[in-house]
Amino acid sequence: MAAQFSLVTQWFENYKQTVDYSLRDSSKPWTKPLDMVEQRTGIDRSKIFFGAAVFCGLYLIFGYGAQLLCNIIGVLYPAYVSIHAIETSTKLDDTKWLTYWVTFGIFTVIEFFSHMLTHVIPFYWLLKCGFLIWCMLPMENNGSEIIYQKLVRPYFLKHHASVDKIIDDGMKKAGSVLKND
Repeated sequence: MAAQFSLVTQWFENYKQTVDYSLRDSSKPWTKPLDMVEQRTGIDRSKIFFGAAVFCGLYLIFGYGAQLLCNIIGVLYPAYVSIHAIETSTKLDDTKWLTYWVTFGIFTVIEFFSHMLTHVIPFYWLLKCGFLIWCMLPMENNGSEIIYQKLVRPYFLKHHASVDKIIDDGMKKAGSVLKND
């Protein structure tokens, strides 16, 4: 039991160091605002971050408008870094964020058609927010990459030729209708 507790403690310390490094990374958009808040309050930025995360978590469980907060978290940062990705010349960051948006879009469509689940599943907005954060984590095999490689890509490769044909046929029919008008 003590060995398991030690492993959990070590994992948490490693995680805390990774978060602290990211919060101090000058290339990240949150560094300047955190510098300002840290200077004005005298509270370490890691404590500010974890406090904000706890507040958001509690709000997603108990707060009015939890859906809005969840969607802001799931869209605001990814949209910001997607714009940065568009403006860079490398393809790697474009692919990463396109993968996120494909995952986000599929999840949003599924959520729309299973809307009643949002009322039945306890802590739904907290769970969804955790899922979206997992999908956008700055690591190689984040949630978006795993979902894309294991679910979306195989399905796409299996069915894309027939879907392409349906789209082409539809475009031809639409073109002929427009020509006749």
